[in-house]
Amino acid sequence: MDIIEEARKMRALIETMAEDLEDEVALDNIDVFPLWKVGMIYVKDYRVRYNEILYKVLQDHTSQGDWTPDTAVSLYVRVDDPQIEWPEWIQPTGAQDAYAKDAKVSHNEKHWISLIDNNVWEPGGVGTEALWEEVPLEAQDEN
Repeated sequence: MDIIEEARKMRALIETMAEDLEDEVALDNIDVFPLWKVGMIYVKDYRVRYNEILYKVLQDHTSQGDWTPDTAVSLYVRVDDPQIEWPEWIQPTGAQDAYAKDAKVSHNEKHWISLIDNNVWEPGGVGTEALWEEVPLEAQDEN
């Protein structure tokens, strides 16, 4: 067996083993996940790299050039680092990526906690007082 063929087999084994990694461990080892490609059959919960960001597949599909992970939000969700206490708020597109009750986010240089499940509203927007609680920076320093 030549070295290229052996390397391909080893890569396939690594990718198979990576499927069982928790998201936190996966983020520390992003290079073991395959690059996203056009024309691939992706199944729910499979993870791929795109622009050096890890994404999880939300539903089975065949990838297309105009359905990239950063734009096809009904097909992919970004895997964020759970070590980041206040990740940047990203506009949800539906139930698949809505914020849960007690989710923490940063938005417009402020920190917010979601007061409801399935929260798709922008923190600090007009009429969102019952949806998001602003957490004063000095209160965070006390914890």
